Amino acid sequence: MSILPTAKTPPKPSLADLTVLWYGPTKIGKTSTCARADGALFLATEPGLNALDVFQVPILSWDDLLNACAEIAEGKHPFRTIIIDTIDNAYKFCTDYVLKKHNIEHESDMGYGKGYALINNEFQRVLNKLAFLPYGLFLISHAKEIEVETRTGKYNRIVPTLPEKARKIVLGMVDMVLYCGLEEVKGQDGEQDFRRVIRTKPSLYYEAGDRTGRLPATLDLDFGKFIEAYSAPVAAPKPQLVPKSATPPAK
Repeated sequence: MSILPTAKTPPKPSLADLTVLWYGPTKIGKTSTCARADGALFLATEPGLNALDVFQVPILSWDDLLNACAEIAEGKHPFRTIIIDTIDNAYKFCTDYVLKKHNIEHESDMGYGKGYALINNEFQRVLNKLAFLPYGLFLISHAKEIEVETRTGKYNRIVPTLPEKARKIVLGMVDMVLYCGLEEVKGQDGEQDFRRVIRTKPSLYYEAGDRTGRLPATLDLDFGKFIEAYSAPVAAPKPQLVPKSATPPAK
């Protein structure tokens, strides 16, 4: 019996099928925005939910996260969106777990990058299992500025605060990378003001992206606006006209 597909897999239209990275400065509103997701359950790896009325599981170690994930996978619950807040602390717990398991004090103690590989493989294994479950998966991170050097000069770029290897794992698996920041606007009196926004498209100056192609480049940092934009009908692509100069000559 063949296991190869006979039809294409259609795009998944529900946010409950997606994995999303939300990141930005502290106190910008990432957690409170994600809290409005359908059936939200927080796996809280750090304090910060005291002001919110949410369902949460305190996560103080990688074992805590593994146990929570196992119970989530059983499906005997009403939750539809799993939120790891923050994914940075989850990676630290993963590191501590692997070091303790192999009785070493630092990743480099195993030599030839083996310790780093064990940590990243464990981190990726668990995130992949969560991402394949029939729930939305939101990962929350903070933001930092790094200096990027190119052949033509240097510039600053805003990225999630995850360590580089963990950041590459997360960026490679998510459907959306949403940078939450401030946009300068003019107030009613003409004075400088700011609004909180979500950036969704790639830029030299910050990490962002939307594989679904459903979101505008910038929208208000408001979950209702986010859902409205994501749920809007997708316009059919316009037919591409072939320029006369590109028309092949008649035989």
